[in-house]
Amino acid sequence: MKLLQKNNGPFLFLNLKQTTIFSSINSFITRQFTLSSFPPDPQTCLDSLCANGHLKQALLEMAMRGIEMKFHGYDNILNACINKRAIREGQRVHAHMIKTRYLPPVYLRTRLIVFYSKCGCLGDARRVLDEMPERNVVSWTAMLSVYSQRGFASEALDLFMQMLRSDAEPNEFTFATVLTSCIGIVGLELGRQIHCLIIKRNFEFHIYVGSSLLDMYAKAGRIYEARKVFEHLPERDVVSCTAIISGYAQLDLDEEALELFRRFKIEGMTSNYVTYASVLTAISGLAALDLGKQVHNHVLRCELPFYIVLQNSLIDMYSKCGNLTYSRRIFDNMPERTVISWNAMLVGYSKHGMGREVVELFKSMREENKVKPDSVTLLGVLLGCSHGGMEDIGLEIFDEMANGKYGVLPEIEHYGCVVDLLGRASRVEEAFEFVKKMPIEPTAAIWGSLLGACRVHSNVDIGEFVGHHLLEIEPGNAGNYVILSNLYASASRWEDVKRVRDLMNEKVVKKEPGRSWIELDQTLHTFHASDHSHPRREEVFVKVKELSVKFKEAGYVPDLSCVLHDVDEEQKEKILLGHSEKLALTFGLIVTSDGVPVRVIKNLRICVDCHNFAKFMSKIYRREVSLRDKSRFHHIVDGICSCGEYW
Repeated sequence: MKLLQKNNGPFLFLNLKQTTIFSSINSFITRQFTLSSFPPDPQTCLDSLCANGHLKQALLEMAMRGIEMKFHGYDNILNACINKRAIREGQRVHAHMIKTRYLPPVYLRTRLIVFYSKCGCLGDARRVLDEMPERNVVSWTAMLSVYSQRGFASEALDLFMQMLRSDAEPNEFTFATVLTSCIGIVGLELGRQIHCLIIKRNFEFHIYVGSSLLDMYAKAGRIYEARKVFEHLPERDVVSCTAIISGYAQLDLDEEALELFRRFKIEGMTSNYVTYASVLTAISGLAALDLGKQVHNHVLRCELPFYIVLQNSLIDMYSKCGNLTYSRRIFDNMPERTVISWNAMLVGYSKHGMGREVVELFKSMREENKVKPDSVTLLGVLLGCSHGGMEDIGLEIFDEMANGKYGVLPEIEHYGCVVDLLGRASRVEEAFEFVKKMPIEPTAAIWGSLLGACRVHSNVDIGEFVGHHLLEIEPGNAGNYVILSNLYASASRWEDVKRVRDLMNEKVVKKEPGRSWIELDQTLHTFHASDHSHPRREEVFVKVKELSVKFKEAGYVPDLSCVLHDVDEEQKEKILLGHSEKLALTFGLIVTSDGVPVRVIKNLRICVDCHNFAKFMSKIYRREVSLRDKSRFHHIVDGICSCGEYW
């Protein structure tokens, strides 16, 4: 009896029972010499050869049988070719069908599509489909699956439209497959139309279709539409639950992702490695180290197979939570590493400003020579050189990259890294010349990086030109207005500050509010500037004033240049005390025991005064302080920061 087994969309028909019987008979014949005088059955012989992986002998048997080859023989030998990705042998089977004028049924032609696609011959697979005198839904879906898995979204959508015009009826697997190709603005619009068709054909409640729908909406940033699809599913499995968690995590809605995970665990959901990888992504965004450790322990207790993707997620999570020791331990113990593994570790070191470790690890990767670096690898190396104050080495690596040494040519992101590297090194004029000579059009992000460097190093002349250019090409980005305004404020050009801020209000551009948070007993405590929402706000405000007085006695001098308002010095100092970083640091000092590290995360760049405040806290209270902003980590021990004041 033939058993039906699903495999990546198309169907594989495996005659398991007969294969087992024939294998047993073959073993019995081998052991019983007394039966050797009986001529073997040709079909049994072919089955045995295919089952034992003897493709050459099987092909010889096929040639000897000539026109006597029938469906069952072709099916067995073709399946063996698929399993071994044996392109030449499979082509001989196809050629044998043509030469003997055998007319394969729809099923065998579909298996040919699967065979060619598995061997990477998409053109041949498509030709088989186009030449089929009759196609069924499995044939169409097999080809659709190939296009979708290989990233040929437009071809998949075109084929789906051709299928509809042919009056073929899509099934749940067809819809689930084609939805994965609905990407981008045009793809989303087509996806909505397909969603209407799904409702019309009564497939919207099917678990595979529902999971693909919510995944499509989530990847398009339409998380509320994805959630609506999810909530209307009559039943949910680990795939649909993981898809919605991943959707929230990919959109940086990390707290919502974790809340969903907790809810599903209470409801009894069994997680797989993809679920945990998505949860770890959310934890990385929040830098919730204690929660990350708990999830890691849960993975170990569940004895899940340690897939590479899960190990990569753990490396990324620990590095973004500030624990590079754990990241490196996981990395070193991996039995196999992909380029993503190397990239995760390289970027981890880069974000911590450990430029020398980045260069050494990259050197090890090159010497091991098992994995080739990709564009992300070089991006991580350049980033490490930038944050580590190693601009000359970074420029040398970029030149080698441009000359083809690493097999990866510079892309726009790599040029952006060089601009950032020169800007951080106070080589603003050189960075400006580099941008003007770029062989490709600089993006708003590159101009923004240069503007940020002008602000840090008070280069008003270049900054003014860059800032006004940014307001022209990216008028909706609030950050450009704020940095240009701050640049003018640092030069006490208050009329220009007012003009930029009026323009910002006129354009109705909203600035992203700064916020800092700290994890305590797996609960996140978030603070905004001059925050009045936290339940212990009064206690925190009193303590931060007390700390300011104590730190001043030890030599702390508030950096009033960090206040970009035209007010007197007393008011500026009051504004500084209300910065979200100071509130979170102070709260951490209040609620944790002596000697416990204080870890604070900020969504924007940390200001110089808050950085100094943290150093005095570390020195006076003998605490290890960890600050993570949008660019990097600052590890402060005994008042000394890992950034070396280079940030």
